[in-house]
Amino acid sequence: MQQGAVWFEVACSLHRFTRPLKMVFALALLYLLVAFLGVNVVFGTLGRYHLEEMLLVITFCASIPALQKAFVQKTIQSLALVGLSIAVFLSIAIGFHYPRFAVTEFLDFIPNAFAYFLVILHCKSKLKLKILVLLLFGICLFVIGHGVIELRSSGGYLPAPTNDEEEFKEVDPDAIQVGNSSDIITYLMPQYTSTGELIERLKGQNFLSDPNDFGQLLVCVLPLTFIFWRPRQTVMNLVFVGPMMLIIVYGIYLTHSRGALLAVVAVAIVAFRRKLGSILSVILGGGLLVGAMAMGATGGREISAGAGSDRTALWGDGLQMLKTHPVFGVGYGEMGDLLGMTAHNTVIVCAAELGFFGLFFWSLFLLPTVRDALAVATDKGLNDAVPVPVDDSPYAYAAPRMENLDKEEINQMGRLIMLSLIGFLVAAMFLSRAFVMTLFMLGGIAEVIFQMALDRGMIAPRLPFGRITVYSGILTLVMVPGMYLLVRILNMMH
Repeated sequence: MQQGAVWFEVACSLHRFTRPLKMVFALALLYLLVAFLGVNVVFGTLGRYHLEEMLLVITFCASIPALQKAFVQKTIQSLALVGLSIAVFLSIAIGFHYPRFAVTEFLDFIPNAFAYFLVILHCKSKLKLKILVLLLFGICLFVIGHGVIELRSSGGYLPAPTNDEEEFKEVDPDAIQVGNSSDIITYLMPQYTSTGELIERLKGQNFLSDPNDFGQLLVCVLPLTFIFWRPRQTVMNLVFVGPMMLIIVYGIYLTHSRGALLAVVAVAIVAFRRKLGSILSVILGGGLLVGAMAMGATGGREISAGAGSDRTALWGDGLQMLKTHPVFGVGYGEMGDLLGMTAHNTVIVCAAELGFFGLFFWSLFLLPTVRDALAVATDKGLNDAVPVPVDDSPYAYAAPRMENLDKEEINQMGRLIMLSLIGFLVAAMFLSRAFVMTLFMLGGIAEVIFQMALDRGMIAPRLPFGRITVYSGILTLVMVPGMYLLVRILNMMH
């Protein structure tokens, strides 16, 4: 007990030291920067000294006093992440029958979930959300820039392999170039298509070391860049927002990710539906898809049920794993090791690795996040702000300052985060990233925007705990047979 009090006092002292310099927010941004770019990219050779873990601990300690004034305890997503952390531990300890390894996987999951709390605690204003979006765009720009440099240095192609062993050889993404060392960081992944054509796909580092994962991040950042859009300022929008959008779209093209392309089309359909209507927006989306494929956005690969037959087979294998390990799954991160390849579907990966226990808590995080984002994104979900009453008594207290935001601004931010979530979920149908940091960060942004509306009396409170728990349980039970039916239908189409 005395040791806990000492740690709390240390955290408070650290907070008092950093508060005047606004360093806690800067620490949060630095943590996200390191997580998305990779510790070796940010710190170079110093990354071998576990600086990422040290940064997490420092940021966590500095954030503890902020919990007293935060609304994080009011969100059910916080409970969902605690339950998901327990599910990760139990999936290894019981499902995989390796209790000693469970602590390692538990610690591997915690940094991803930590992103949600960082956003909740330190990005509670529109200005800070803009800084966060600018950071994400900077990360994307950094990766795209390095990828373009590599493409130009290789002449746009890689030499043909001399033997089978070199055909899919990749450079270690965690390696760092030191002097004349042969270990390099690369932002391109060579891949051969079914026709034998060699393509280079843009990728990031760390958990973005797969082109599909980086493409998913780009799709999520694309709508968020419009947070800088200003009504009736066409020149400013064309000069600032326009280039950001074009750079991200070009990055998506360089990933040659079919899932990311479908996600962009889905985002475009939903975004233009408000002005063009459902039919015209679907036609527009179809035109974008055909045009992008004609320009080589998929790297010459088809988008069809037949072209994805290998993935649907893995989906079926994942469902079989859930059948044999229904409660706690086969173990967090173990599906790829057991099958030799992961299922490329977020729902199936979550169900197979964590069982129904983990899938429930994953649904408990996702459902209220989407519900709150949708409530803020719809015009009918928001009311005009309720004016704050002024206390004219001699003993009036100084009310906390509140950022001046009207209904239109909050509604716009709600639509942007909703579009970002749609992009993530559509791409997640073809990716194995149920526990990636991107999802938890987007969840934090959605709850921050919802809280902005709630603080101003523009929206009804969050759903009660009991109701959202029941809805999440229903969603958990519906998703698995839904995926089973989808697999059967796709197999029939093959």
